[in-house]
Amino acid sequence: MNHNNDNVGVGAVREALRFDEARLEEWMLRHIEGFSGPLSVQQFQGGQSNPTYKLNAPDRAYVMRRKPPGDILKGAHAVDREYRVISALQSAGFPVPRVYGLCTDASVIGTEFYVMDMVEGRVFWNPRFPEVPRGERAAYFDAMNATIAQLHTVDYAAIGLADYGRSGNYFERQIARWSRQYMEDELAGRNPHMDRLVEWLPENIPSGNDTAIVHGDFRCDNMIFHPTEPRVLAVLDWELSTLGHPLADFAYHAMMYRLPPTIMSGLKGEDLPSLGLPSEEQFVEAYCRRTGRDGIPGYDFYIAFNMFRFAAILHGIRGRQIRGNASSAKAKELSSKFEPLAQLAWEQAEIAMTC
Repeated sequence: MNHNNDNVGVGAVREALRFDEARLEEWMLRHIEGFSGPLSVQQFQGGQSNPTYKLNAPDRAYVMRRKPPGDILKGAHAVDREYRVISALQSAGFPVPRVYGLCTDASVIGTEFYVMDMVEGRVFWNPRFPEVPRGERAAYFDAMNATIAQLHTVDYAAIGLADYGRSGNYFERQIARWSRQYMEDELAGRNPHMDRLVEWLPENIPSGNDTAIVHGDFRCDNMIFHPTEPRVLAVLDWELSTLGHPLADFAYHAMMYRLPPTIMSGLKGEDLPSLGLPSEEQFVEAYCRRTGRDGIPGYDFYIAFNMFRFAAILHGIRGRQIRGNASSAKAKELSSKFEPLAQLAWEQAEIAMTC
């Protein structure tokens, strides 16, 4: 990967996330066709949930994703689910890395893990795409739009994912899940805006039970773009994927328009035409055109839900940081954004109430 940001560079494996590299090399020799050592390991600096490593071999590089060590919440960090969905989407021609193997034997390196291809290309952490000439930026937005629309139109049953999640009642289940994780993580503390959202969201869910494969964290920094073209080569980080409501997934992606630059490099308040970027309305219209929709009723609710969900994720990062098993050195900085995001989420709920 051609990285231009400290968040995505590689470096030495942090002390708390080291493992027996010789055991990993032995496993790869047995399970990955064509692999030969010696193996050297580095850690990607980005990624807040499942630690991610670059595995260097003489003739090629691989990427490994693993569960973090230590105490973790039940059901979280399911690398086996990541492996399954990537494998299935690979068979459908959707842009994902090639996967080589899954290890569920925690005795190898201490936790479950899987190994996939190292896709060469560009990762953009800023949705303004400052590295791209102004006149080309809209094409990169269109590539993201086309990719998420493609995901939501994949026949999940045909590729063996009919049981990857439950159909229907997606918002009820998701709100309950993230509310529970927020409420149970007492070390990370409580927030009045989150408490209001826990009560308000389940009472105001729009009608409709569409089902599709949803990524759960679809944003520009979870994609690898072609080295020179506005084309997505691979979508990464499938930990939060499931069968769910496609409009929840799309609204999470489009949420960048409603977030300030201080949170996830949001675009709120920016002069989009001067940046060469499409408006939120244009971006929504393009998605609707690709997926055959006539607008998105309840869009403001979907945004509020996603801000709540993202705030709950940051709350979880804070909890892991307090416990000492956060996978990124930037966990403290990220968790500091929890309170302002929770406030923004409640403000979006108030907007939804007026519509």
